[in-house]
Amino acid sequence: MKHIQLVVHSVGVIIVVSLVTGGAGFIGSNLVDYLLEQGHEVVCVDNESADNEKFYWNDKAINVKCDITDYKGLRNCFTNVEYVFHLAAEARLQPAINNPIDAVYRNCVGTTTVLQCAREAGVKRFVYSSTSSAYGNNPYPNVETQPDDCLNPYSASKAAGEKFCKMYSSLYGLETVVLRYFNVFGERCPTRGQYAPVIGIFDRQKESGEPLTIVGDGSQKRDFIYVKDIARANYLASLMPLKGKVGEVFNVGSAKNYSVQQIADTISDDQVYIPERDGEMDTTLADITKIGETIGWEPEVDVLEWITSR
Repeated sequence: MKHIQLVVHSVGVIIVVSLVTGGAGFIGSNLVDYLLEQGHEVVCVDNESADNEKFYWNDKAINVKCDITDYKGLRNCFTNVEYVFHLAAEARLQPAINNPIDAVYRNCVGTTTVLQCAREAGVKRFVYSSTSSAYGNNPYPNVETQPDDCLNPYSASKAAGEKFCKMYSSLYGLETVVLRYFNVFGERCPTRGQYAPVIGIFDRQKESGEPLTIVGDGSQKRDFIYVKDIARANYLASLMPLKGKVGEVFNVGSAKNYSVQQIADTISDDQVYIPERDGEMDTTLADITKIGETIGWEPEVDVLEWITSR
């Protein structure tokens, strides 16, 4: 890992420094790569606690192994940082159900710690990665004006983090943006464990010669959004004018959905069915009008086209 020592000495060149928590994970590493491509200096913070089989540290970033609940360690990472992208979290649904105390600690205390460091460092904007699961059983398509309906500790703790972001904007003047992701897919998607994202599980099972395990009858529908579209949404959310919507929630989805059965059929016809799980929604579908009108973002990659083009 590199030590934190940012020295800005270029003449006539503006160096933009961004910090990404959870930057060695699935979504975070794709965001780190994207920011580096845009010419940012990137501080990548991760404690490698996620249930992944691999972490992705980009050698061009300033990489720090640190827990987001460690205020002193984290505060040292904020030298010259202008933009913060907070992705680190207990991000798996079932582990959060099994251990809600840990999920709340990581997702609430950890988020507040990152917010406080950002406030003290005087960053320009804080982008928070949240989840569409906060909508619960609200009617779809989900729109940002719907009330929270958290069905499990993961969604409840992530929604609480949204409230902390809004409070830091209204009370302390820290510009925050909340992005609610729908079902993310793409390169580096975790494949290990029963509760990895469904496409990652299906890919691993196919490669191992195993049948695809479909939860329930496979009729549940998901709004799948490409990880590099997510990275671009973060980038735009950090730089574009928010038009009076500081501290507010924005959906990041594809505005269309597919059943789990459709996804499975695209990958393999060797399939088996397993029992349904508690605390999961039947359907997700994003209304993305707000993010499009505010920062000009829209998705570019369709999940079925991505699967078949590999």
